[in-house]
Amino acid sequence: MKISKLINNNIVSSVDENGREIIIMGRGIGFKAREGMDIPDERIEKVFRLEGEDVLGRFKDLLARMPLEYIEISDEIINYGKKVLNKPLNQNIYITLMDHINFAVERFHQNMMFPNPLIREVQNFYREEYLIGEYAVALIQKKLGIQFPVDEAVSIALHIVNAEYNTAMRDTINITKLIQQVVGIVAEYFNFEPDETSLNYARFITHLKFLAQRIYSKELLNSDTKELSAMISKVYPEEYICGQKIQHFIQKNYGHEVTGEEVAYLAVHIRRMRAV
Repeated sequence: MKISKLINNNIVSSVDENGREIIIMGRGIGFKAREGMDIPDERIEKVFRLEGEDVLGRFKDLLARMPLEYIEISDEIINYGKKVLNKPLNQNIYITLMDHINFAVERFHQNMMFPNPLIREVQNFYREEYLIGEYAVALIQKKLGIQFPVDEAVSIALHIVNAEYNTAMRDTINITKLIQQVVGIVAEYFNFEPDETSLNYARFITHLKFLAQRIYSKELLNSDTKELSAMISKVYPEEYICGQKIQHFIQKNYGHEVTGEEVAYLAVHIRRMRAV
């Protein structure tokens, strides 16, 4: 491969065998190099392949002003996140996470660390993502000698959630708040504290995540089976009524229609969560 463009001493762009632009990282790979020169294979540490000219352009602009250590840390966090979640992450995570870490380090040195009001919710609703955030904070301390507060693990976890579900940060925060509100409705209606360590609670939270995503993407369940709703309302009458309270809350506060089928599924999950 040959250098197409020098980005900095450690980053260059090139073209792969299919004619697509790629970003190549390696310590000193661009030092005293020129466009058109061959790239020694042994100097290549990482190859980034991002789709879309806009995304690629923003990524190159970010890399040009980013310390190599931050790039390496971000890449290690992203790879760790993929392994933990066992799923791909939206490619924008390379931009958003690197930019976040860069800004977080700046704020740390300026003594401007801000509290994250969603600590408990993220720890509760996004446990795997939060563990990735904790891993990131520990890695940053190891590599940079900076000890971030737990709030930063939460913020990084939210970036992972964004990439996992292809949502914007604002929507991810609002989805987290919606899940909190729905859990609160159930807890208040039945006057009980859910067991946050139980499998049925985890299943309920997973269901609420997808419900919240449908709300923000303005999607509905494909069908509305009246027979299912009628059956569940008879078998689990109290849970179904609670599901209707959730339905009315969402329709009133979010302007989103919640079908009878969705209410039935909510009732089933609530029943399982309450089962001893």
